[in-house]
Amino acid sequence: MGCLFCDILSGKKNGHFIYEDDLHISILDKYPIDTGHSLIIPREHHEKITDMKSSDVGEMFSIVPKIAKAILDATGADAFSVGQNNGRAAKQIVPHVHVHIIPRYNHKGTIWTKRYIEDDAELSKLAEKIKKSIT
Repeated sequence: MGCLFCDILSGKKNGHFIYEDDLHISILDKYPIDTGHSLIIPREHHEKITDMKSSDVGEMFSIVPKIAKAILDATGADAFSVGQNNGRAAKQIVPHVHVHIIPRYNHKGTIWTKRYIEDDAELSKLAEKIKKSIT
């Protein structure tokens, strides 16, 4: 069985890219918990964070502040949560390491499990807005 994120990385499937470097990409989550929910994904496939070298984990987390700031700037969110799941029992849906950045809004409250399907056109517009906010 293939890997959804590897398919996005190879161009076989579409993703709403907001950031790329030599080692990582960041895309909008197709089933977001809230507007601007994004993922940081290493280009190298690893199922769990424990399969990665510590230095690679550090590199991945080092870009969280940059992506989170851009998401906050672009969406007007009040705060954000960071999440990283490992294994089916932890609710890791795609077995490829990724970090969730979930914007939070004071007027909505904090919900962890509610997800909705985002419209593709809206995701494209939001991805462009966040890309422009990355410094």
